[in-house]
Amino acid sequence: MQRITLLLSFIAALFITACADKDPVILAPEPQLPAQLANYENPEITESFWIDEARYKVTDEGASLGRVLFYDKILSKTNRVSCGSCHAQAAGFADPVPFSEGVNGDLLSRHTPSIANAYDDAFLFWDGRSGSLEDLALRPVRNHKEMGIDETEFIIAKVEKASYYDDLFTAAYGDNKVTEERIADAMAQFISSMISGQSKFDKVNAGLAQYTDLEMMGQSTFFGEGRCYQCHSGLDFNSRGFFFGGPNGGEWESTANIGLDVVYADNGAGELDPERLGEFKIPTLRNIARTAPYMHDGRFASLSDVINHYNNNIADHPNLAQELRDWETDGAIALGLDEVQVQSLIAFLNTLTDEAYLSDPKFSDPFE
Repeated sequence: MQRITLLLSFIAALFITACADKDPVILAPEPQLPAQLANYENPEITESFWIDEARYKVTDEGASLGRVLFYDKILSKTNRVSCGSCHAQAAGFADPVPFSEGVNGDLLSRHTPSIANAYDDAFLFWDGRSGSLEDLALRPVRNHKEMGIDETEFIIAKVEKASYYDDLFTAAYGDNKVTEERIADAMAQFISSMISGQSKFDKVNAGLAQYTDLEMMGQSTFFGEGRCYQCHSGLDFNSRGFFFGGPNGGEWESTANIGLDVVYADNGAGELDPERLGEFKIPTLRNIARTAPYMHDGRFASLSDVINHYNNNIADHPNLAQELRDWETDGAIALGLDEVQVQSLIAFLNTLTDEAYLSDPKFSDPFE
């Protein structure tokens, strides 16, 4: 009997795959959603963390719909992958492998980045090619290697065929009409709701916890000899919280060339703007201890590897960020942190882990 059941499951899977690019028939389990809507409108954060309420456009109904869409594999051509396949909650909504698998099993060309606290971010993807979460939400769906559906009509038809969306769209928008704009908006609302603001760092700042001596030393290293704050600043520890001068002069920078290579196989933002050759988005450090491997190509397996790069191995690229140049020699800096400082810095970075965020059921996969 068990063999027959397995055989039938295998045949059903083949049927789904074979028909996925011809007919939007859906053979999939329905999402398991709570009887009462989860609270997305009012994120749970500590008093020391804040969000810009004018830019936080989220409803419970919209984000609930977005959650299902985010994890629904029918948004891929072969019904094999979803957005959540590459953005794992336990990994800080990054991917614990250097390159994720796309719709046909091909490896993608860049490491999947974290998407925490992105509600007010207008510089998205490693190269900044997207300026809004609505645009970001559908780019992977349309990408031929990621999810593989570039026909708007097919996306809509697949969602319309899944009966569980009728009530979700009606609750979010007043009727069950499926449009590309509504799909993008709902997914953007769910991504916006992924607010991480309850880490130990936040609790210390709110007077609810205390650092260990090693963590305290690491904070001093972060804002001192480590120079980390020069690029990773503000509440989200990224470039959006600090005004600094990059190679293009004093401005709000979102990308930086950090001397990973002298010659880049991937030019990053340089593909869009020649003046930004070898530059990549400066990511948030929130939950950084969970988002390994690191960099756009996942080349560093650990935080120790990352710090060692800045400590000893910065390549003197012509476009190297000024923050990483020695003011006297104009060459690449070498931080020269000792092992105790390195370990203290890692300890401090671990205080940016938000366990509540990483385990919150309202961000989890409703199909599991």
